[in-house]
Amino acid sequence: MEKDKGRFYRLKWFWNILRNGLFWFGLRNRLANIGLDIDPYYWELEGLELATAPEIKGDPGAFKLEYLSLEEIRELSGHIHGLNRDLLLSGIEGGQKCIGLRHAGGKIAAYMMIETRAYNYKKRCITLKPNEAYLLGMYTYEDFRGMNLAPYLRYKSYKLLKDEGRDRLYSITAYFNKSSLKFKRKLGAKHLSLQLYIGLFNKLERNFVIKRYRDTLQVPADPGLPVHEEPLLHNRN
Repeated sequence: MEKDKGRFYRLKWFWNILRNGLFWFGLRNRLANIGLDIDPYYWELEGLELATAPEIKGDPGAFKLEYLSLEEIRELSGHIHGLNRDLLLSGIEGGQKCIGLRHAGGKIAAYMMIETRAYNYKKRCITLKPNEAYLLGMYTYEDFRGMNLAPYLRYKSYKLLKDEGRDRLYSITAYFNKSSLKFKRKLGAKHLSLQLYIGLFNKLERNFVIKRYRDTLQVPADPGLPVHEEPLLHNRN
């Protein structure tokens, strides 16, 4: 019985990957697990100037935006399957912020993480200026899914951060993660550059710029890019 159940979940997992266009994303992750990490990704710009306010299913007045404490996140994160809880908590302990949507009934419906100082990604340190922030992952709890809360929370975070003086918001999206790319496009996010990380068995690790995109808002195309890493291509649209 347990064997059949395990087979069912593997088939469901594989079907979800195919349905959401994530086959190559899943394959890349599998190869990375054995030491062959070839990871193309977009460096992106987000913010109020680019986005259109998303609508949610239900009453927007039933949700309140607020910062969540370490204690609350420690309790909430214990019920999320597949979450790297240690990484999440260490991020908050290191100064990351957590913004949540609290329902009128008292439950947290969704949350997202924000870095305002410096962020390390694939051996690359991105130092943020006082008017910048880096937007990390999001999570919507099962009871509140299907209400379009993720883009709603993202949009609300733009305004909250802008009120705090942070009007340049960045994020990274994996090239093969079609679901995340679709989510970002709904919010009007713009590519600033396409980059490639190559990691071979934790011995050889490099980041390269494959392509830079014209920035209509005149934001630096690549804040924090190490000066010793040259572009493979330097095209502009």
